[in-house]
Amino acid sequence: MEHPLYITNSLTRTKEQFIPINSPFVGMYVCGPTVYGSPHLGHARPYTTFDILSRYLRHLGYKVRYVRNITDVGHLENDADEGEDKIAKKARLEQLEPMEIVELYTSQFHDAMRALNNNHVSIEPRASGHIIEQVEMIKKIIANGYAYESNGSVYLDVVKYNVDYPYGELSGRVVEELLAGAGNEKRELEGQEEKRNAPDFALWKKASLEHIMRWPSPWSDGFPGWHIECSAMSAKYLGTTFDIHGGGMDLLFPHHEGEIAQSKSCNGVSPVKYWMHNNMITINGQKMGKSLGNFINLEQFFDGSHPLLLQAYNGMTIRFFLMQAHYRSPLDFSNEGLQAAEKALQRIMNSVDLIEKLKPADSSTVDVSSISNACYAAMNDDMNTAIVISHLFEMVRIVNSAYAGTEKVTSDDIESLRKLSNTFVFEILGLQNEKEQSSASETDGLMQLIISMRATARNNKDFATSDKIRDELLKLNIRLKDEKDTVTWVKE
Repeated sequence: MEHPLYITNSLTRTKEQFIPINSPFVGMYVCGPTVYGSPHLGHARPYTTFDILSRYLRHLGYKVRYVRNITDVGHLENDADEGEDKIAKKARLEQLEPMEIVELYTSQFHDAMRALNNNHVSIEPRASGHIIEQVEMIKKIIANGYAYESNGSVYLDVVKYNVDYPYGELSGRVVEELLAGAGNEKRELEGQEEKRNAPDFALWKKASLEHIMRWPSPWSDGFPGWHIECSAMSAKYLGTTFDIHGGGMDLLFPHHEGEIAQSKSCNGVSPVKYWMHNNMITINGQKMGKSLGNFINLEQFFDGSHPLLLQAYNGMTIRFFLMQAHYRSPLDFSNEGLQAAEKALQRIMNSVDLIEKLKPADSSTVDVSSISNACYAAMNDDMNTAIVISHLFEMVRIVNSAYAGTEKVTSDDIESLRKLSNTFVFEILGLQNEKEQSSASETDGLMQLIISMRATARNNKDFATSDKIRDELLKLNIRLKDEKDTVTWVKE
């Protein structure tokens, strides 16, 4: 590759050239949502970030298997080894079955991802559908001497693991400090007396009598720990070592650190070559979160119903807002920022529409190829979408100037502008022209109204009106298709 792709590897804390383990195949795993509540803006950032990465890798010619899981069991309150399962607690409060909660919020999550155009996932496994794989992995970890059973629960022995492998290599945590820290003092309070050491974490938990979500295992009727699911599912679908593991910085410790320890304990090799982490969404400098009362669901963005919002914002505006900052930088929410993103996106889309109206000249006063090269350079520099967007505004300037007659473009320039917009605006950044979507939706609505009026005329045996509607539509190159139980239309 003439200009290789570089990405920041959280494991080495350096920017490295991306070289797949088994080119042209790329395996990528991204931690999915715990589906106990509506998806929010914090969910939008990692899944948009890694959707763009998967799009770019495919554009470069790689064959990407993108795995993003659904956590539907085992994620306890406060990300700890004690307390109630987040989904089971929500089910108890709503007086529903846990899997009703899972289906409800998984469906909401998928709706939000479609609105953001994050549609490139290859496999979406659920933790509850991979209990056997998790149990088998735990058996192997025990057999290798890195885990122990205690009162029906199984814990990874961090101290024993740290003898053979460096625990904390991703997060920088030091086992001795974890042993000497506040964690030890709270063991009795947190019900952690089952553990040998405070940093040990659960691979399997024995279920209490009232715990609904439980499965049989060699140790107890219980449920898997939070971290083991991702180790088991990533190994199943991507192998014991794969290329990229992504997620938010808030998952770096303990979740991703736990994944590394489990995978090395089981397989003896590092599970991931490149760890990538996006930064957080903040409001006035504070991390967006439910406990702070500054939490905004994506559905509330789409309909403008949250009191912090001055208006509704569609999925493309949110997507564009997110990519205006580098994925590793914090991003502060504001209505001003979203409104500016909405206007900027519309400027880009207007210029894309104008490309088709440009009239070619015999000579050129512009250099479109330099914009394309600059966009590739920005993407290859740790996926810097903010710089890509700045270069796309040079495209906007050229198109607007050529349309106004102050710049001249040849037919080759027009084709290059068309290719530039198709490649970066639509294919790689994954933006959609909302105006076209809205127009298509309105057209379909009008057609359904016309079809309904024609059906009423036919039911009333007013065949003259029915035929007139059909014939007038034909003059507009719209053909109605009368099928057994429905009527469809096509534009010819």
